[in-house]
Amino acid sequence: MNAINPEVRDVGKPPILELRGLSKRYGKIEALSELSLSVREGEVYGFLGRNGAGKSTTIRIIMGITKPTSGEV
Repeated sequence: MNAINPEVRDVGKPPILELRGLSKRYGKIEALSELSLSVREGEVYGFLGRNGAGKSTTIRIIMGITKPTSGEV
């Protein structure tokens, strides 16, 4: 919820993007570990983190470029 639009975080609305337990491994390297995230209409999220944190891997999975080792979009 925010002051400009109190309905932004209305949990009654279905998410427009939902990630559940996403994990991605490249051999022995774990690039992403059990990420879960729900984004509803009107919300804005950013990906911040150091190199190797899994930002690009997450975006690639969301876009369908890469398949997760486990979990779902």
